[in-house]
Amino acid sequence: MGANYMTDPLVFLIDTVVSLYILAVVLRFLLQWIRADFYNPISQFLVKITHPPLRILRRFVPAIGRIDTSSLLLAILLQTLANYAILALKGLSISILALLVLSFADLLKILLDVFVYAIFAGAILSWFAPASYSSVAGIIYSLTEPLLSICRRILPDLGAIDLSPLVALVLLQLAKMMILPPLQQLAGLLS
Repeated sequence: MGANYMTDPLVFLIDTVVSLYILAVVLRFLLQWIRADFYNPISQFLVKITHPPLRILRRFVPAIGRIDTSSLLLAILLQTLANYAILALKGLSISILALLVLSFADLLKILLDVFVYAIFAGAILSWFAPASYSSVAGIIYSLTEPLLSICRRILPDLGAIDLSPLVALVLLQLAKMMILPPLQQLAGLLS
C-alpha cells in the first residue's frame, strides 16, 4: 500500500462533502436572486442547512441590491479551503492568488452545471409530467425560466416546438469551454 492509499479517499471525501455544501449555498444564492418561492420544502431545506454560517457572515458582509454577497463569499471561501486541503494532501503548493483563481473557476463550473442539470431535469419533467406540479418542478422552473425566456426571445416562433432548452444548453456549454480553461491556465501561470 502506497502513500495514495489514504490520500485518495480523503481527497474524495473532502471534495464530495464540500462540493455538496457549496452546491447548497449556490442554490440558495440563485433562488434568492431570482426570488423563488421560499415556502417550497426544498428552499426551506437549503435555508436551514446554510443559515448558520451565513448568519455570521451577514453581520460583516452586506448584500448589494438583490445579490447576496454573503453566500458568494461563503462559497468562494469553502472552495478555496477545499482546494487548499486537497492540494496539501497531494503534496502540492500554489500561491494564494492562483488558489483564488482556481477556486473561482471551480465555483463558476458549479454554477454553470446547476443550470445545465436544471434544464435537463426540466426537459425530462416536461416530457413525462407536463401538467403536474411538485416542489422539485417548481424549483427547476424558477431556476431555468429566466434563462429560457431569453433564449425564446432570440429564437423565431416554431409553434409547439420549444428549442430554448437546446439553445440554452449550447450556450452554457460554450461558456464552460470559453471561460473555464483560461481561468485554469491563469491559475497555472500564477502558481
